[in-house]
Amino acid sequence: MTTLKVVTTFPFSAPSQSLLREAGESGTAEVLFVNRQQELVDHLAEAEILCTYSVPADWRERAPHLRWLQYPGAGVDSLRSSGLLEADSGVMVTTATGIHATTISEYVFGSMLMFNWNWPQMVRLQDRHIWARSASWYNLGGRELVGQTLGVVGLGHIGRRVAQLGHAFGMRVLGMRRSTHASGEAVGAGEDDGELPAHASDTQEVEGVDAFYAPDHLHEMLGLCDYVVLSVPLTRETEKMISEAELRAMRPNAYLVNIARGRVVDEQALIRALQEGWIAGAGLDVTEEEPLPAESPLYAMPNVILTPHISGASVYYDSRLAALFAETLRRYCAGEPLLNLYDAARGY
Repeated sequence: MTTLKVVTTFPFSAPSQSLLREAGESGTAEVLFVNRQQELVDHLAEAEILCTYSVPADWRERAPHLRWLQYPGAGVDSLRSSGLLEADSGVMVTTATGIHATTISEYVFGSMLMFNWNWPQMVRLQDRHIWARSASWYNLGGRELVGQTLGVVGLGHIGRRVAQLGHAFGMRVLGMRRSTHASGEAVGAGEDDGELPAHASDTQEVEGVDAFYAPDHLHEMLGLCDYVVLSVPLTRETEKMISEAELRAMRPNAYLVNIARGRVVDEQALIRALQEGWIAGAGLDVTEEEPLPAESPLYAMPNVILTPHISGASVYYDSRLAALFAETLRRYCAGEPLLNLYDAARGY
């Protein structure tokens, strides 16, 4: 029986490497752990399965036996220029979708709570050894989550977890996705092809969601929200889905959190919205260009909480990715459907 060659550049810990080796051995696969890009290139000729963020542009020539790429992240937009995502590439691509839900949803609420308390300003005051005599002196505090309306744009793994936490905080939660089934089947944003009525009454479909909106009712939903969270994949349909018209549809007290991709938002329109008070503020873990250029006005805006694309970072990332990869490797060896398989027709 032929042994499958699996090559990974992800820095898996020793326990995770053991887990993957066991999964490979049970399916007659040998897993090779390499540390440098050159080592990856050296093993491409024999690799049938890869787990890596970066694949050489000439992978077709270097990796003639490649049949499956396990991407270590959730968003695969960085692979578009490689040709791997094309329907006729001959390579199945799976993502790490789902392993970020806990940490990113906690980040979302951390950002919202920091904005409510104006926590960045409190840290700056602490650095200057200033004790505010009252919250009103420096516009500290004053907002609460309970009783407020949260809009979640995209109800995949992350969006569903955000909705659950919003419900736990006592918020009214609205959700936008492409479609919903009357049967109550829970699906992520854009993850099925059914049709969605303007408002779905079956709130059991996604735990914590009080009402659902289709994309053509996005403006209506935005106008009802005190907080808006973007958790959609970057596709042709979602690029700049939040632009001037959508920002103007939002409430002047609204806070926008983007943990999707920077290009989901028209950044220049957002800057204008923040400067002119169309919305109250924004929490941005992603930007159109990364690293964000030093001259960007977003750095100096007091109503922006900016982080360098780290909301998915977790001490459990390694173990969660290893568990996902091991199960999907088992499925591959057994001829079963793979988890998180990229669909070229959907774009994610």
